[in-house]
Parts: sequence; structure tokens; C-alpha cells
Amino acid sequence: MTHQPGTEPYDVLVVGGSGVDTVVRVPTLPVPAADSLPVAPIREYAGHTGTGVALGCAALGLRTGFVDFLGDDPQGALVRERLAGSGVDFRPLISPHGTRRAVNLVAPDGRRTSLHDARDPLDLRMPPEHYLPALRRARHVHLSITHFARFLYDDIAALGLPVSTDLHDWDGLTCHHKEFAFRSDLVFLSTAGAGERIGSVMREILREGRASAVIATAGAGGAYLLTPEDRTPRHIPTAVPPGPVVDSNGAGDAFTSGFLHGHLAGLEFGECARRGALAGAHACVAHGTHSAPLDAEALAAADGEPEAGAADTVPA
Repeated sequence: MTHQPGTEPYDVLVVGGSGVDTVVRVPTLPVPAADSLPVAPIREYAGHTGTGVALGCAALGLRTGFVDFLGDDPQGALVRERLAGSGVDFRPLISPHGTRRAVNLVAPDGRRTSLHDARDPLDLRMPPEHYLPALRRARHVHLSITHFARFLYDDIAALGLPVSTDLHDWDGLTCHHKEFAFRSDLVFLSTAGAGERIGSVMREILREGRASAVIATAGAGGAYLLTPEDRTPRHIPTAVPPGPVVDSNGAGDAFTSGFLHGHLAGLEFGECARRGALAGAHACVAHGTHSAPLDAEALAAADGEPEAGAADTVPA
């Protein structure tokens, strides 16, 4: 089957979540109270979650589309430059509110704290004439939890498309995340927000929503997978990083792209999570955000390597 330019199908369409990360390498986290601190050179990268998932999917060979709002500003130009030639079909609309920003503080061991700029106003909406043509080309949709993205759910459902989302450090309580949690087929989140309650939060997502799998990432602790067939979350061991860990920025987005790569190939959820762990570990050995996503060749090479070990505990 042949397609006219601009009509080829997407394996994954990413909606929302572009921006720029300013990465500051600090001596420790939390940062000591002081009037000033000497740090290494401060760098800017095209970052944020949608950019990371889109770049990760494209690097793994998935046909990837990306729609979002972007500012007509130097930060927006940086995002465009990074995505150009990446294989991502990026179709942004200009936002008068500018490009989203974040300042990410990174410790020597790779841990980070992100100060996120949620500048989009609550009345920002993407016109259907912009996103519907992209939806109609998509095999799978990944929604970032930007506010405007929630208004695409009805059109996604009408088209019968599967959808995933990443709730990040949701505590299980904040209302903003609930529609994303309960209307998505695959739900990713981190254990950071819910802590010891993560098991109950995962079960609530399954019980109240439509998800066929909930995946909670735990950094160096690996990840947890819960499906309707599981009594308790299954532990997914972390993968061995291919070098020293220097920066965890973008590791969760890389995990998502690796998982989706396996899912769209028809693999069992546990194997999808294994691919996610490999992609996430790879992201931690590169400085900056989304600067060197795992490609399909490196994934194939890493897939036969041993896992890092088992978890000490599994969330209740």
C-alpha cells in the first residue's frame, strides 16, 4: 500500500509535552540554603515528557507523530531544531504563552529535582482541525498530562484508538490526573508521589478505569507491573546501565517508549516492561535530557544482557 506524503500512518501519536529543560548540576540534593553556589556549566536541552517519548519511539523505529503548542521564541526554536531530522513528524501550533520550561537540578549520582513551568492557561484548547487528521493516521495515542490534552479523549474513543498516558509522580489524590488515569488503556506513573501507597493506587486505576496494565517506575529500584490477572504488582528488575549513571532526566520517558515498542510488536506486558527498563537505563548514562535515546540495534544488543537483580519488597 502506498501513501501520499503527509498521510503515512503513525505507530504512535504523541500529544502535548514539549518544552525546554535547563539542567543545573548541583553538589547535593536537596540544595543547601545559601546565597549562591558554584555549579558546573548550565545547559539547555529540548526536553519534557512528550519530546522524550516521541524521540524514544522514533529512535526505536516506530513511525511517530507529535502535536503540541510551542512558543515563537528561542526555546521553541531549540525544540524544533532537536526534532528536525529525528524521524518525528512534529506539527506544533504557536502558543502566545510561550514554550514551556523547567529547571532540573541534578546531583552527582544522577538524581534530579525538576522545577516545572506549567504556563499553559486552563482555557487553552487545540482545534480539532489540527489534531483530528493526525489521530486518524494513528495506531496508538500517547497523551501527556497537559491540560488541553484531556479534551481529546472523546475523539480518541470515537475512533476506537488505544491510548496511554504518564501520570509521573501522581499521589493518587490530585484531581488533575484522574481523567488521564481512568480513561487510558496503559497507565504509567512513578512511585515517587504515592510512596508506600503505590500498590493501592495502581489497583484503583485498574478498578475505576479501563487500563489493561498499570506500570509504576521506581528508578534504581526497577518498576512494578499490575494487570487484571495479577493479585499484587509484579516487580520488573532494573536493567544494568551500559555505563556510569550521570543523569536520570528523561529516564521515565525512555521507559515508556521502550514499553510501547514492545507493546506495538505484540509482546507480553512483562517483556514490554523489560524493554522499558533497558531504554530507561540507557537514558541515565547520557548527560542532559533526551540527548541519546536508545535505538533498535542497541535495544536488540542489550536485550540479552542480565538483569540487575530482584527487589527487596513489592508494594502491597
